[in-house]
Amino acid sequence: MEKGKHRFSGPKYANGNHKSQQKAYVRTEKGKRIARNATRLNRKLGTYGNGDGLDSAHYEGSTTKGRPQKPSINRASRTKKKNKSKLYIT
Repeated sequence: MEKGKHRFSGPKYANGNHKSQQKAYVRTEKGKRIARNATRLNRKLGTYGNGDGLDSAHYEGSTTKGRPQKPSINRASRTKKKNKSKLYIT
């Protein structure tokens, strides 16, 4: 690849992923497995398709156990974990 050229181009999602990149990832076996597990947990918690606005939040390291949680809290927890691991030197 030439300098400055990126593998994916075009429109992006709010999280920074290119739409073409995300579509390719979702088609992989790993992407399908993640989606299956998320749907399975969502159904198990009774929050799948009922319009309550809750996400299924996985307990750390588990694909089968979790709790219903507001999307804003669920997504904020990941950014807190990312920021916690960074080392800040002043």
